[in-house]
Amino acid sequence: MAQQSSNGGRPKLSEKGLLTPDNYVVALIDHQPQMLFGVSNFDRQGIINSVIALAKATRVFQLPVVLSTVETKSFSGNMWPQLRAVYPGQEPIERTSMNSWDDKNFVAAIEKTGRKKIVLAGLWTETCVALPTVQAIHDGYEVYVVEDCCGDVSQLAHDNAMKRVIQAGAKPVTALSTMLEWQRDWSHRGTYDAVMDIVKTHMGAYGVGVEYAYTMVHGLPAMKFAEYVVPAAAAAHN
Repeated sequence: MAQQSSNGGRPKLSEKGLLTPDNYVVALIDHQPQMLFGVSNFDRQGIINSVIALAKATRVFQLPVVLSTVETKSFSGNMWPQLRAVYPGQEPIERTSMNSWDDKNFVAAIEKTGRKKIVLAGLWTETCVALPTVQAIHDGYEVYVVEDCCGDVSQLAHDNAMKRVIQAGAKPVTALSTMLEWQRDWSHRGTYDAVMDIVKTHMGAYGVGVEYAYTMVHGLPAMKFAEYVVPAAAAAHN
């Protein structure tokens, strides 16, 4: 019988170099409008999709998450509303520094979790991801960079940043691979349906294939989304 985690009765997964919901903290850095405007190496809608999928998965597996933003009022704008909706009660840590590891409140929030593994994503890869990753590794942390939740001003900038963090010891992952590493076993029914919901909502052809198997092979009801309601016209401004 699988051991039970202290987190909501989830089965305790073996580590042996892998991520589990019990051994790391997630850091989401600078997912803000101006930062996304500058991204040119990945499809920007795809980045949003991957970030929201990863964020939802942190809720499913009850993980500690540190949110951070930079220069919200003067330059970067508010954290994406889609991301705020996943964490409605959590305020991001506001910074002036490009490198979040230079911000004492950010580092304190990471330290408070007591975890030495960080799953990290942000915009842009060459600054907001690479700089804290290199310094966190220097300070004894193990860092996993969720590459499809990052982006940069050019493919060269992103690729050089990923080379740099990998050379420093970071491990590149994706939103989907990370979520599946947390799930690990389809017999873990406590999180199975929620993971499948994320897959069907955010994982493209994989999700469509799951929906097809559910409905056409197993005869289960089709997935239902909230009914679309056309927003009412805003009141005219004088």
